[in-house]
Amino acid sequence: MAVKYRDGDAVAALNGKWVAHLHTIFAAFAFFGALVVGVQLHYNKIVQNEYYGYPDEWFPSVSATIGDRYPERSVFQVFIAITSGPRFALVCLWYLLTARPDSTLPKIVAGTGIFRTLTCGGWTYVTSTDDHDWHDIFMISYLIATLPWTLGCLALSPANHRAVKYRKIFAGLFFGSLVPLIYFFIQHKVHKVAGAYTKYAFFEWGLILFDVAFDAVTALDFEAFELVVRDVKGVSRGQFKTTADSVVEKEKDKPIGQTFGQRFSWTAAIEVAADIYNGFIFWSNFTSLGIVVWYFPLWHMGISGYEIAMLSTISPLIMAIPSMRYLAVRNAHVLHFLELVGLLAFFVEEPTYRLFAVSFGVSMGCLSWTATFYNERGQTIQLESRIASFAIGLIASSVAKFAFQTNNPIWPIMNSENGGWNKIGLFLGILATFNSSRRPTVSAGDYYSTSGKKGSAILNGLGVGGVIFGMHSLLSDSSTMISWVWEGFPVRGPIQVPHGTWTIFVMSAGLLFGFSYPRLAGSWTAFGIGSIGAALLTSYSHWTGFYGGLTLAFYLMAVTPVLFTAAIHHSPVSTFGVGFCVWVFMSLFHVWVVAYAFVPGGPLVREHTDWIMTVLMLLIGAGVFSTSVTNSSLGPPKRRFVGPISRMQRSYYVYALGILQLLSIAIAYLRFPTNDYVPYHKDDKLVTAGIWTVHFGLDNDMWSSEQRMINLMREAELDVVGLLESDTQRIIMGNRDSTMLIAEELGMYVDYGPGPNKHTWGAALLSKFPILNSTHHLLPSPVGELAPAIHATLDMYGEMVDVVVFHSGQEEDPEDRRLQTEYLSNLMGSSPRPLILLSYLVTKPLEGNYNTYVSDVSGMNDIDPTDWDRWCEYILYKKLKRTGYARISRSSITDTELQVGKFVVGQPESKEQTLIPEETVPEGLRFPALFRGEGVRGHQYHVFDEPRYYQ
Repeated sequence: MAVKYRDGDAVAALNGKWVAHLHTIFAAFAFFGALVVGVQLHYNKIVQNEYYGYPDEWFPSVSATIGDRYPERSVFQVFIAITSGPRFALVCLWYLLTARPDSTLPKIVAGTGIFRTLTCGGWTYVTSTDDHDWHDIFMISYLIATLPWTLGCLALSPANHRAVKYRKIFAGLFFGSLVPLIYFFIQHKVHKVAGAYTKYAFFEWGLILFDVAFDAVTALDFEAFELVVRDVKGVSRGQFKTTADSVVEKEKDKPIGQTFGQRFSWTAAIEVAADIYNGFIFWSNFTSLGIVVWYFPLWHMGISGYEIAMLSTISPLIMAIPSMRYLAVRNAHVLHFLELVGLLAFFVEEPTYRLFAVSFGVSMGCLSWTATFYNERGQTIQLESRIASFAIGLIASSVAKFAFQTNNPIWPIMNSENGGWNKIGLFLGILATFNSSRRPTVSAGDYYSTSGKKGSAILNGLGVGGVIFGMHSLLSDSSTMISWVWEGFPVRGPIQVPHGTWTIFVMSAGLLFGFSYPRLAGSWTAFGIGSIGAALLTSYSHWTGFYGGLTLAFYLMAVTPVLFTAAIHHSPVSTFGVGFCVWVFMSLFHVWVVAYAFVPGGPLVREHTDWIMTVLMLLIGAGVFSTSVTNSSLGPPKRRFVGPISRMQRSYYVYALGILQLLSIAIAYLRFPTNDYVPYHKDDKLVTAGIWTVHFGLDNDMWSSEQRMINLMREAELDVVGLLESDTQRIIMGNRDSTMLIAEELGMYVDYGPGPNKHTWGAALLSKFPILNSTHHLLPSPVGELAPAIHATLDMYGEMVDVVVFHSGQEEDPEDRRLQTEYLSNLMGSSPRPLILLSYLVTKPLEGNYNTYVSDVSGMNDIDPTDWDRWCEYILYKKLKRTGYARISRSSITDTELQVGKFVVGQPESKEQTLIPEETVPEGLRFPALFRGEGVRGHQYHVFDEPRYYQ
């Protein structure tokens, strides 16, 4: 700092670059000072984690260094407090340097910078040992704010080549480091790999370096920037003009990011948000239709007649009548209001009437969006906006399900008791629809004229239908494709959390690509790449299959704006009308491959998911062919598709995608499995195991039942549970993952079991014990439905114990059940370890196939052979000490009770059937008392009216 006299006044001047230098110096002292002190004083303690210590782990993580020990924690806190002054000054100087008279972006970036500084103080002074939740909240907020801060600084950078170059380098290194950081964290947390946390720590420290270095670059911009303090008692000798004024004047017309450097309008942003929310409403209604339809054949065990509601999607066919088409196009906003009836359905208790409400909402949604697209014919900017809103609505729906662990919070199967946000969703829907309806609509006429020939309208409709089906069946939940490639433990591929964020990111990237490069997205080259992705997803498991799925997801989203834009050159009946008819056909096809035992003609398509994927790509190929013909006779590609749209309007959709991506990352962080689960009675080495057929997570009144199941399983103190009828990753079940939701809430490891491409109704295993290995089996089923089984090895108190979860075939197929009995008995007999079978056997006790399951071949014992009142659910065991058995009634959750058995690990097996009174049983081995008598919420011990205990 230099002190000078100007015109008689005392003036203290500080070159702006020193603000950046001081910020960098103090930040470096804070972090690396704590590292040096920590290594010197507590090295072995700060490299220790929950699994390993020195020498397996030899470098400490940032959090362990700055927050766990005194005095290194104090060293960090003191210097980071000193850093806050230069930090606030840096943000203020950056705002002064980049402020434009007609731009709001500098204010937003400055606000983000201040917010980051405050949240940094949050995770600095509230350590994970003080309050883990608040520490994480501040840390996540800081990381989320880093993206808009980084992008904003790049967009506002003055034309300083060196500064821009270094900013791009450090920003790229920062965000690029996140990929290996997450990888090694998963290696440590999920796979428990020795040394992985040390590698994770290096990338974590790298993030600190790159973050500080990014802000240090401002010194290059501040070289010509000066902080001046005048003597307030002096007399001003004239107008003082700072160097910053000259810099701002010189650089004001040279923003780096033209897309983001223009005037920000909250009105326009709210309009975009409203349009996207309308898209979210459509996809929420659309994805809920299959669930409410499925409820009826589920209870009828066959065709119910209510399946006709699927035809509510073909409402655009009504536009074949010219007067109806005119009314729909002119009154699309009214149809959007009528679409909200689907959100009102949760008020209706009776399942049949709720189905009618949802069907009406879906019908209006399909008609309103078709009319909306055609209403924008010739209006390139508006059309792109509508298509973007429609597609981003799907991404928002997927993010909402990711946030709520599997269910969309505004679905008609949700309510305030099971986690629904229906009233909030409806209120926002009314606001969004009202906002959209206030804007004037301009129709381009009854048709969109072109100067050349057009491709086939029917082929274009086939493509539209194919892409809508692909988006619905594969992309409406971030974990669907992960379920396709899952093959059990050890983990050899993606898991729902955090890799669901990959699906969401690729969907967003694909959509942006489709708008930016429509010719390439609609080319045969892109189609070929998408087809390869579909083949990999269908044919391979683990990472190979998932990478194929991501490729297909990218292509589906990229080709959507291409096909939809081409569709407006034809009649809405021939494109979207035909498209939704195709969706109905493909959805039934998609169900028939697994429901073949219950539908006419089902055996013809039995287990042919490969046929579905082939037909899907052929449909899209038909649309691509038609589009290529249309495009060849129209103007330049930009005019033909997205137009030159205003950069600012496009940026709002980029902002929306960025916000959704940040949300998904934050959600993944919060949901990341802790893998530190503890059994309920570990001191007694007790295992409480249960079997339950859960009816796809729908209760008897068509409400989502996961929360009710969670409550019962928690109160029953289940350490291991097998769930049957659990595969919900289909259109008819809403593409959700109920097992993940239950496992997260109960603190359990989970094996989803055979995926939806394995054509079963599902078998899942949840365990508080680590699952060392699991294998999925499809048992012989030459006639009836496929019988799934999971054979897993668990680490129970240091001893390896096998658990088998199994669902046999139906009563109508005796030969299937005989073959399955032999297969499973041999499988259990081949295991030398203690084993528990949690099963659905379809046999009477002591009769028929029962005597093969309980035999010398299998080595298995029935938990209670005297329980004669069983038909489906059985618990068998070997080489374990059985101590108790209970049957707990289901209330209205499903159609099957919960059966529970208690076993002690490490004690000799006992086959005696001597019953003993509960009073003689140690407290830790008893069943919960709250289910005695009338029980709770309709759950009570039944059949015996109390638990049974054995000598």
